[in-house]
Amino acid sequence: QNGGASQMDLFDPKPELTKRNGQKAADVRGGNADVPSNEPLMGTAFKFRQHGESGIEFSELVPHLASVADDLCVVRSMYSNDPNHPGATYMMCTGNNRPGRPTLGAWCVYALGSENRNLPGYVCLRDPGIFHSGGAMQITNGWLPAQFRGTELRTEGEPVLNLNPYAPRPDGVQRNNLAFLEKLNRLQQERYPTESVLDARIQNYELAARMQLHASPELDLSNETAATEKLYGMDREETATYGRRLLLARRLVERGVRYVMVLSPGSHNVWDHHANLNTGLPDICNRTDQPSAALITDLKQRGLLDETLVVWTGEFGRTPTSQGGSGRDHSPHGFTLLMAGGGLKPGFVYGATDEIGYKAVENRVSVPDLFATLLHQLGLDHERLTYDVHGIEENVTDTKVNHARVVSDLLV
Repeated sequence: QNGGASQMDLFDPKPELTKRNGQKAADVRGGNADVPSNEPLMGTAFKFRQHGESGIEFSELVPHLASVADDLCVVRSMYSNDPNHPGATYMMCTGNNRPGRPTLGAWCVYALGSENRNLPGYVCLRDPGIFHSGGAMQITNGWLPAQFRGTELRTEGEPVLNLNPYAPRPDGVQRNNLAFLEKLNRLQQERYPTESVLDARIQNYELAARMQLHASPELDLSNETAATEKLYGMDREETATYGRRLLLARRLVERGVRYVMVLSPGSHNVWDHHANLNTGLPDICNRTDQPSAALITDLKQRGLLDETLVVWTGEFGRTPTSQGGSGRDHSPHGFTLLMAGGGLKPGFVYGATDEIGYKAVENRVSVPDLFATLLHQLGLDHERLTYDVHGIEENVTDTKVNHARVVSDLLV
């Protein structure tokens, strides 16, 4: 959820913050420079109430996510270390706020491969014209071999461009061209046996050839039922685009794609409400809430939720102080993340921020801790999942620096 959703307006009710609305804040830091705020505290304008047998409190802005409260594992004590969009996005994607390390998706496919030879193992779904802060670094392979980089699939029109020639060709021409290309690639590979980019290119051509035969039918949503399309909100203009993206994500998971990353709809960093939060936040919730809940419901009714990890998160949270009287600034010090499935405790709330929702203070969870926990649920030990980088055994969570741990309290 690119831009950073406001936890105290959606998932982390703070009566004390509302009570102290307009008062001066003591040492609340936010913004790109993480400097003290001179703005007053700002309570939420939105009502919270309990939902489900678990009684988890949700804002009125997310009624659909609230309706699956008993399936959700809610972590209210996430924290990060970068108040800027690019660095915080790198952190959420790679476990480090500096560019260059592999993303979690790249590590997963490196470790586990894919269950479908005809589709990429790691897929990114986004609006065609928007990549949000962080750009393509959100799907980078880093220093892992290039074939583990994420692959973008389109959610409008043809899922994959340029799979087939624009003009018809006589029988055998395409096959001969591909055979000749393969021969040239193999000759080049013999000259440069350690060049992973070339190896990845060869594998991509081979995958593309298989996708020519199989991808379009597997990614075709036309055979989904009207009830399923309505579940995802594809019958409403506001939710149709994001709903289509999440429905495609379910189809990919169903067909053995290992890791699917879905980015927010537009505009750029759409959850970044520095101003007009009381109108902008309801708008983006209206576009994403129903499809997000639909994905969890759909996976569950198909028997896929137990073996699928679903994570809903931004790159950081927002400050409890106002910004210009109508918005909130960036805050990495405490935010909320939602998860479901994959052996995580359902209907469960973990951790807490302080009384005004500023800092994670109870059962704090870092992003590397999150990675260690998710990988554990995939059967992987984050300390043993390594790759040799210039003679140094690097692991997925950079444990020597981050001291990442599996948060066992989140597990069934």
